[in-house]
Amino acid sequence: MIVVVKPNTREEDIQRLIKVIEAQGVKIHYSKGVDHTILGIVGDTTLIDTDKIRSNQIVKDVLRVQEPYKKANRLFHPEDTIVDVAGRKVGEGTISIFAGPCSVESEDQVVSIAKSIKASGATFLRGGAFKPRTSPYAFQGLGYEGLDLLKIARKATGLPIVSEIMSLEQLPAFEDVDIIQVGARNMQNFILLKELGKIDKPILLKRGMSATMKEFLMSAEYIMKEGNDKVILCERGIRTFETATRNTLDISCIPVLKRQSHLPIIIDPSHATGLSWTVEALSKAAIAVGADGVMIEVHNNPEEALCDGEQSITPERFDKIMTTLKKYAEFENKVM
Repeated sequence: MIVVVKPNTREEDIQRLIKVIEAQGVKIHYSKGVDHTILGIVGDTTLIDTDKIRSNQIVKDVLRVQEPYKKANRLFHPEDTIVDVAGRKVGEGTISIFAGPCSVESEDQVVSIAKSIKASGATFLRGGAFKPRTSPYAFQGLGYEGLDLLKIARKATGLPIVSEIMSLEQLPAFEDVDIIQVGARNMQNFILLKELGKIDKPILLKRGMSATMKEFLMSAEYIMKEGNDKVILCERGIRTFETATRNTLDISCIPVLKRQSHLPIIIDPSHATGLSWTVEALSKAAIAVGADGVMIEVHNNPEEALCDGEQSITPERFDKIMTTLKKYAEFENKVM
């Protein structure tokens, strides 16, 4: 349930109304935007007298929210959420570029790639230290050493780093990681999501390969319910009957989720198809449909990559793609 407060209402009157509502055993999510002030009521609202609340002179309307996700719901938070990461904003008319190798392989590799992508205009350095692989025989990443190498690359370039966490036991090691990524396979690891909701750090949440949009937002809700509102959604392709690409990029989820939620959303075209030659076209499409950013895998020698070389592009190709994407961003009145 949400309570829409009339414009230009005094803060003391709003606080008085909040106390009246909370006295009925519920909690209030207070969202004050430029044009709207919303009081989101979280808890058992079955016994709340909506007519009584509506009769308050500062109340414009009272609405019941049908969706099970509340804090991720745009009705609860009409204004777009902007996630600040080390002074860089995800959202707010900005196209953020997350780029880097699928897996960190060595110091020379990750530092070299970081310098290249920064020169091309990338916003964040992404790199896998722990790698969830379908085959137990495939390269699993360098682990904690990989995180250390990412920090070296950050020091060399100033780019904030993004890396994927696999389990709760690894959480202390991610204290100095700028954005913690939750991979598709962990999207419904609810114990992990709850703990990530208790820390003050941006979380990049990838959509599960078989998850509906509703399930995707419910996973974000697990994080936000615990108090962490710094959630960035990432569409990375879903499993369908199609076999021409690894997954099927659900480009339609961007406008739909933008309508349903206030959270920023980016697209990972590299994982979506597993084919490097599709990255540019899908990145352009992402900007066209309103995405807040793109995650692109870049490797200095894709043929020798220890992980997902087929979907990785070279730094030289990345630079050319960035030139094109900047033009698309300008056309959409956004900046990179």
